[in-house]
Amino acid sequence: MSSSYRNRIQEFKVALSEVQIDLKTLRGLCFGGVPFEGGTRSLCWKILLNYLPLDQTLWDSFLKKQRELYVQFLKEMIIQPGIAKANLGLSREDVTMEDHPLNPNPESRWNNYFKDNEVLLQIDKDVRRLYPDMAFFQRPTEYPSKLILDPQNEYETLRRRVEQTTLKAQTVDRNRSGVTNSTKGQTQVGSPGRALNLYPSNEFEVLPSGCEAHWEVVERILFIYAKLNPGIAYVQGMNEIVGPIYYTFATDPNGQWKEHAEADTFFCFTNLMSENRDNFIKSLDHSQCGITYKMESVFSMLKEKDVELYMKLQEQNIKPQYFTFRWLTLLLSQEFLLPDVIRIWDSLFSDQDRFDFLILVCCAMLILIRDQLLVGDFTMNMRLLQDYPISDVHTILTKAKELQDSS
Repeated sequence: MSSSYRNRIQEFKVALSEVQIDLKTLRGLCFGGVPFEGGTRSLCWKILLNYLPLDQTLWDSFLKKQRELYVQFLKEMIIQPGIAKANLGLSREDVTMEDHPLNPNPESRWNNYFKDNEVLLQIDKDVRRLYPDMAFFQRPTEYPSKLILDPQNEYETLRRRVEQTTLKAQTVDRNRSGVTNSTKGQTQVGSPGRALNLYPSNEFEVLPSGCEAHWEVVERILFIYAKLNPGIAYVQGMNEIVGPIYYTFATDPNGQWKEHAEADTFFCFTNLMSENRDNFIKSLDHSQCGITYKMESVFSMLKEKDVELYMKLQEQNIKPQYFTFRWLTLLLSQEFLLPDVIRIWDSLFSDQDRFDFLILVCCAMLILIRDQLLVGDFTMNMRLLQDYPISDVHTILTKAKELQDSS
């Protein structure tokens, strides 16, 4: 470890030891990248995502309250309605028409349960394939949910709910950039993923009793988010946003924080989505807060910074939605390897106007490959933009900062 890196770690220690965190100082430090050592990044992200209050004396009571609230969400939203099998004092005679599966009332608990299954199926498809080049999400977590996996209660886990329940495979709109997956309403029995050949069979390896994989934790976070936010529910791509946050918290070297990675991730993801959710709401696409406006902002910025390159893309009729849709909605999480995504997010989260900075990063990415774009034809350029060639994120962030400073 170089002396300059040791000094940097020390700077973070000093900033994070203040009773009242100086947010401006912390943002300045985080912009240049946050060290992983000692759980520094995990802690900084919790502050930057407006989860932890700036007053450290409030942390213990705040975290206790939030984590208890999350447990309440688990109890209310994950445990299957009417089917908690033991210790709940229910018998067959207790079942009434109100909680009967065939109750036709659209507001019945069972009807909601079946509607939830449709959302769950979409989430399940996505989280099982989260970062397939890494083993992390398939591995068992050190801290499985004791409430869900308690053998005394035999609650139905989400994984079992997907694999053992007969689900109707709906036509799933893969994303709004035009890629669709149409599986015309066939009834699938057992595991829908295996029936549709959506994922390799090894992703269904059963972990020992009492264990759960990291992807199952991510699935639970997204399912609870969907239940609490019915206006947006779950849209494909949210898994790519929650994944890096959960990974950062679940690999925290500080065991006390690591143990609560699930609850802390849920609240940080919810806070981030409160700023980013308009990108996922189709009815807002063409409003000033929607994704179309933001995609066009990338080209407006490019016109201001490099008119020659802007004109070239215009001549070739390369529209921003062909590539910036994914860049912006998923915060570049699919363009780079996970460690590089995390490094980009250090800077993104630390910027006061993080989504304005994201537009600058996208513009920087275009300018950095301008020479190739200026000589390429439509096909070559589309290939470059949809499979971005530069992997050095430091160069990209440096360029974005230059663009920001020159504005």
